[in-house]
Amino acid sequence: MGFTSSQIATASLAGQTFGAVSSAVGSYYSASAQQSTLKSQATLADTNARIAELGAQSTLMQGQRQIGALTLKAGQLKSSQRAAMAANGIDLGVGSAAEVQASTDIMKEIDSNTLEANAVRSAWGYRSQAVNFQNEALTKRATAGAINPIGSMASSLIGAAGSVASSWYTRSRLPRASKARPCAKSA
Repeated sequence: MGFTSSQIATASLAGQTFGAVSSAVGSYYSASAQQSTLKSQATLADTNARIAELGAQSTLMQGQRQIGALTLKAGQLKSSQRAAMAANGIDLGVGSAAEVQASTDIMKEIDSNTLEANAVRSAWGYRSQAVNFQNEALTKRATAGAINPIGSMASSLIGAAGSVASSWYTRSRLPRASKARPCAKSA
């Protein structure tokens, strides 16, 4: 039993229609998956931003602890200097004794400023990372918001509709003979 050209054209049209619907469904799920992935990546970027901010805060607290330890050591040094000078009968308020104590205070202040500057600089790096992660999250959310799975599916259907319509038009122009001739069987 052979198939008529009309039957073959109908089968071809049905196959094209099924392919168009299948492609549209695939477009929907692909867009939906892409949207979901971008939202997950945005959440991860938000988490990374929070971790970077915690790093900045930790660095600043560590700097404060280092300044505290430096101040304690400088106080101990100055106390031992004063005790040694006083034990030798040196007047602490004038001359070399006053200059030694002033130098100790100045060195403590310089070291304290250096520790604070290092902590602030390091915290700045962490906070810059946090801003970059926040911007990444915003970008990914905006991109995810611009994806419309239903629009993607409709676009795919509309694109395939032209091909299906052309095939239908071609099929409708086939001669409709009362006795259709079967196509030759291939061996």
